[in-house]
Amino acid sequence: MDSKKIRKSISRFFGWVGLNFSSLIIKAIPERWVYSFAKGFAGIGFRIARKQKKIAIESLTLAFGQEKTKAEIEQIARDCFIFMAKAGFELIFLMDKPHLIKERVTLAGKENLDKALSRGNGVILVSAHFGNFPLMLARIRLEGYETSGIMRQMRDTRVEKIFLEKREKLGIKTIYSQPRNVCVETTIRALRKNELVFIPIDQNFGTSGVFVEFFGKQAATATGPVVLALRSKAAIIPCFIVRQKDDTHKIIFEKPLVLEEGKTHQETVTVNIQKLTSIIESYIRKYPAEWGWIHRRWKSRPNIEGGA
Repeated sequence: MDSKKIRKSISRFFGWVGLNFSSLIIKAIPERWVYSFAKGFAGIGFRIARKQKKIAIESLTLAFGQEKTKAEIEQIARDCFIFMAKAGFELIFLMDKPHLIKERVTLAGKENLDKALSRGNGVILVSAHFGNFPLMLARIRLEGYETSGIMRQMRDTRVEKIFLEKREKLGIKTIYSQPRNVCVETTIRALRKNELVFIPIDQNFGTSGVFVEFFGKQAATATGPVVLALRSKAAIIPCFIVRQKDDTHKIIFEKPLVLEEGKTHQETVTVNIQKLTSIIESYIRKYPAEWGWIHRRWKSRPNIEGGA
């Protein structure tokens, strides 16, 4: 094992230890202290997690460099760390308290979801790594909807096991993105049973996706939602969870996407992925600290990767 792998293994081990230690603290402290603890933890993380801070600042500069000052960009990055810490700690606190999840997370636009489900072909919920999206899945499931989420498996299997068990306890089904054929087959089966399938499409997708505009720059993006919708006739509904000032949340179900038909299948896929990406961008612009800026969204480039 080389030194890089050793460092990663050590980092993941301490991450797992930190998660368990934080869980013990959160279970021991009064509820009113959870968010203060998260804010303090985020402040420390913003100072010591230099690599993640650097990526966040670079990503924000790519997106807002012509619109915001360096001070504004750094403040968004700092707030992003706070929101991520809050999301992590409230998940630990709330996932075993379904009654509190129902109290603290409201639904807006539910009629859009119900109308789409009445067609009987299932619904693809398209979103992003935006807000406390795992909490969104929990709240939707508690409303009585059969819900699955397509997710990448975490590199640390110990942490993955912790969150998988919490999802299973709430009845949220996990569909892993790999192997690809199993992912597609499982998703189609869920949609044919008129269920919900959550798919985030906001991360760099390398050579397997299409390049669309995101904050004025080409970004490699997954095509799954549109390809699956064309195959299954499922409705596509963009949905987002937005943190409120009092740390409650609102889930917003947009109206179903009207698929635009292109001259070719590829054009149909690309134009509709662009429409979905533009909706995601509009939410990020409105609530910039809610998105995970510590991801290199524009890492793959069309001229290098051979994308469209």
